[in-house]
Amino acid sequence: MTTLARLHRANRGSDFRASRLHGGEIAGLIDPFLGVDHAWMSAPTFPPHPHAGFSAVSYLFLDSETGIDNRDSLGNRTLIQPGGLHWTTGGRGVVHEEVPAESGKTVHMLQIFVNLPRERQGAAPFALSLASLDVPVVRLPGVKIRVPLGRYRETRSPLTPPTEVNLLDILLEDGAELVLPVEASHNAFVMPIHGTLTICGECFDSNKPQLPIYPAGHGSRDLTIEARQGRAKAVAFSGRPLLQPVHWHGSMGMASPEALADAFAAYQRGEFGALPSGLAPSRYSRGA
Repeated sequence: MTTLARLHRANRGSDFRASRLHGGEIAGLIDPFLGVDHAWMSAPTFPPHPHAGFSAVSYLFLDSETGIDNRDSLGNRTLIQPGGLHWTTGGRGVVHEEVPAESGKTVHMLQIFVNLPRERQGAAPFALSLASLDVPVVRLPGVKIRVPLGRYRETRSPLTPPTEVNLLDILLEDGAELVLPVEASHNAFVMPIHGTLTICGECFDSNKPQLPIYPAGHGSRDLTIEARQGRAKAVAFSGRPLLQPVHWHGSMGMASPEALADAFAAYQRGEFGALPSGLAPSRYSRGA
């Protein structure tokens, strides 16, 4: 069973543009993911902001012109390189900010929001990073798969995040086909990034605002992804749903109204901390 989801524009001036998949009416179908932005950012766009109750994940595509300077109220300052991934676990509360590492250049990225199990939402925040060169790569005839999160068959990411999810960055040459196994207990969806693909026999184009969702509970299944009109790129997401409510206040989301009120009060008291000062990292490199 396939559900088609619509992507929405989420632009901020001329320096940030994105195609956004947001939970809303389809929240139960993409759980444990809360939303995904496929974005381009060419200047600082979002001021320092808090997160609590879920994880904010940034993945940069290899064609990104520059990296991201990421800093948080835990004292971390990280340069996310093209091809790298950074996972900020909000837990009971953290403040962070991300800006392009080099002015005048554009970051091409995914901003991914992943829910935390209820029992981990009150835990201390922390961050995980995966350098581009440490992302496992699987090469098949006409297909290249990067595995920044989770696994593809026997190939696993070295990261162990607090919510187990799979994120596969898939590049296909013209006419190439990939059969992607998905666990029966997982929700899954595929986001076209570039070009035209068929996914389980249906045609999808990166210039058109929709993607297919494959909900959990319909038995083990394989997703067949094929490039039909030249080289194409897609990202496949999957994870076991947490089946818990999400109550929102701005950029904070918790499993109960009481926990949300507590988190917001803690933020107002300054308990989420403040960002470190200092110069941005000055060098970056591209990976595999």
